[in-house]
Amino acid sequence: MSRPIRLGMVGGGAGAMIGNVHRIAARLDGRFDLVAGALSSDPERAATSARDAGIARSYADYAQMARDEAARADGIEAVSVCTPNHLHFPVAQAFLAQGIHVICDKPMTATLDQARQLADAARASDALFILTHNYSAYPQIRQARAMIARGDLGNLRLVQVEYAQDWLAEDSDSKQAAWRTDPARAGAGGAIGDIGTHAFQLARFVTGQRPEMLAADLTSFVPGRALDDNAHILLRYSSGARGMMWASQVAPGRENGLRLRVYGDKGGLEWQHDTPETLQYTPFGQPAQILRRAGPGSLSEGSRVPSGHPEGYLEGFANLYSEAADAIRSGTMPDTLPGIEDGLEGLHFIDACIRSSKADAGWVRVMP
Repeated sequence: MSRPIRLGMVGGGAGAMIGNVHRIAARLDGRFDLVAGALSSDPERAATSARDAGIARSYADYAQMARDEAARADGIEAVSVCTPNHLHFPVAQAFLAQGIHVICDKPMTATLDQARQLADAARASDALFILTHNYSAYPQIRQARAMIARGDLGNLRLVQVEYAQDWLAEDSDSKQAAWRTDPARAGAGGAIGDIGTHAFQLARFVTGQRPEMLAADLTSFVPGRALDDNAHILLRYSSGARGMMWASQVAPGRENGLRLRVYGDKGGLEWQHDTPETLQYTPFGQPAQILRRAGPGSLSEGSRVPSGHPEGYLEGFANLYSEAADAIRSGTMPDTLPGIEDGLEGLHFIDACIRSSKADAGWVRVMP
């Protein structure tokens, strides 16, 4: 093992759930050493958050952090961007300009125009851009992807993906709810940007296919809410396959209901997040098969403990961080690691959903 990669973090201070998730994931396999951070724009709050997280160097300005760390002999080599969406673009751009690798939470940016600009900046930089779509790093999701790629399902016909939550079923003034329902900080998409992009990327990653056309019905059920909190979307693929997506944050009883079902002319697969180590395979005309992590016929890559010891959310994030470390050391992005193109597709998806919904759920092209 080579020495840990020196890592910085922007955002993710006290009270920010996702920052702690990134810190745990980065440290789990010993591949990163978190040494610097701009965890808040308030100097005192930033310093307190950094001390509590065991981070040696604290900044209150991410741009200064990018410049100062790039100038140090022992400066950071990569940075995690854990801010609300509207800051993803300027923060990532500042560090890419200094040649510092970027590991960014999704969606890549708040707007499609920003995504295009950031893509240009990433392509012009020697640094890598990595997007943390963590569900794509679950072992049984990798298993499903491999099975579809080798033709176990035959020609794909149906893609059904849903991501349902209930935590925004009523108005809330919590810190997490406030920025996710504010167009100025979240961007143009509400539920479709926050969890719909996860569902979109998961289906794209597993099937290897991107929908060509979509028809989206976006709704804001909570009175006064400026962004969508529920989305029903029909999908058409150039291969002839058809799909449906449901993304909702107003479904009582659904805590984190991510579910994917894919069917071809030879069989089907089903996976859901509350039982992430189980993949159901249904070959046509044969008994259903339950594939368990590290069990017979199952991929075991990405697993750290023996079967029967549950793994999930944090380990999925850690798998991405471990792959990111490999990519940074080699300078090469594997096709399993989400990057700039995944980010662009996610913003095109959000944009297409909004255009379609404004046209009374009319069919629109996802990407030009």
